[in-house]
Amino acid sequence: MSTHILAIDQGTTSTRAIVFDFEFKPRASAQVELTQHYPQPGWVEHDPEEIWAATLQVCRDVIAQVGGAAQIAAIGITNQRETTIVWDRKSGAPVHRAIVWQDRRTADVCAGLREAGRERGVQDATGLLLDPYFSGTKIAWILDRDPILRARAEAGELAFGTIESFLVWRLTGGRVHASDITNASRTLLFDISKRAWSEEMCALLRVPQALLPEVRACDANFGDTDSSHFGAAIPITGMAGDQQAALVGHACLEPGMAKATYGTGAFLVMNMGAAPPRSQNRLLATIGYEAAGAATYALEGSIFSAGASVQWLRDGLKIIQSSAESEKLAARLSDNGGVYLVPAFAGLGAPQWNAEARGTIVGLTRDSSAAHIARAALEAVAYQTRGLLGALRADGARVEALLVDGGMTANAWLMQFLADICEVEVACPAFQEVTALGAAKLGALGCGRLRNLEAAPPAQLRGRWSPLMGRAERDRLRGAWAAAIASTLRFAEG
Repeated sequence: MSTHILAIDQGTTSTRAIVFDFEFKPRASAQVELTQHYPQPGWVEHDPEEIWAATLQVCRDVIAQVGGAAQIAAIGITNQRETTIVWDRKSGAPVHRAIVWQDRRTADVCAGLREAGRERGVQDATGLLLDPYFSGTKIAWILDRDPILRARAEAGELAFGTIESFLVWRLTGGRVHASDITNASRTLLFDISKRAWSEEMCALLRVPQALLPEVRACDANFGDTDSSHFGAAIPITGMAGDQQAALVGHACLEPGMAKATYGTGAFLVMNMGAAPPRSQNRLLATIGYEAAGAATYALEGSIFSAGASVQWLRDGLKIIQSSAESEKLAARLSDNGGVYLVPAFAGLGAPQWNAEARGTIVGLTRDSSAAHIARAALEAVAYQTRGLLGALRADGARVEALLVDGGMTANAWLMQFLADICEVEVACPAFQEVTALGAAKLGALGCGRLRNLEAAPPAQLRGRWSPLMGRAERDRLRGAWAAAIASTLRFAEG
């Protein structure tokens, strides 16, 4: 009998595959970095063919490591959300590069819709706000490049999908055009109360419904892989967008449980239970997951630049050679020297949702050094998280502890600062690939190897941080950060 689950984790900066046994212990892994394309300022693209080739490569690598396809009971998929691909149904070829979630090219379209008073109706239906972050305006932009493309889309000749949908199409040899409900809920086209595509939203954003995939639950059967890919057909039985997969991976299965993932961006997601929530503080209402016949909703706050800020320190400013150096630079300073970095490189996410904002550094003096800028980049992650937690609390949620994952959790200095600024206990599991773990759990559930999500073994913790900072110091730092944000927003207004 097959004894493993294969998790595909297609992220913003890399494509990874991990094979888990049914105790959810990792047994094999492989990873390939992903090229980032920046054709214009504020534009970010990926090559879908590169993503597809990397997915095949990492899957074949890990399948070989565990003894072949016969050892794999099922596949679970998780993915960078909102990233948009349109492809030809007949050939399977993309008609344009993938437009990445970070891309801001449709900011003017979103601003126009807001000015026309459409955001309230959009939020009521989709739980989302009008922002170029989401897929809907990206789809229209691709179709508007060429009148022939729009006509072909309306005729049903083209298909849209976020990354998981594109991968399912390719893995099944073009037999299945489907998405899961969590990814569908991030498009601006999906009614989260009705749990169905919205004709009104499609009309508003000018997206032909003939483009859209079938929407299934996170533990549904999404078809079998074509046997030519891995030597045997393997069922795909689990799927969720990366942040929802991490919610499952952390076992945030009860209302009030929250997790934060610190990768390229940072995403705070709280389980809100069986009823669609409505945020009054510019958080996103979204589907947390749907499994075992029941849907769970969530509130989410998005930070666009977290690990991306550290990458900028390394690749842009070249003041560090590795991410780990940022911790050493921050820790050697007694304080931040009054320097604050607002990393609005791709605009600001929640709760400001300002696509026009750009990064700023305030408080520089002749005594400021590379270490101060590095520390400011790390501190910004904690301040922004505090903003999200404040919005959650204003919406009536109680947050007393935060489960964290992602590459930045290796920075112990940052984790302590996070606990201090946010006034919560921060806990980090020993196994950090929580997103892939969530996909594996859903895959195991979908193929009948897991009785329910609660039955998965609990995670072991690697670290726990409690607040140590005094109230006066915390209030002083928060106040200065608020002033830095205000300066950034004033600059964006011109």
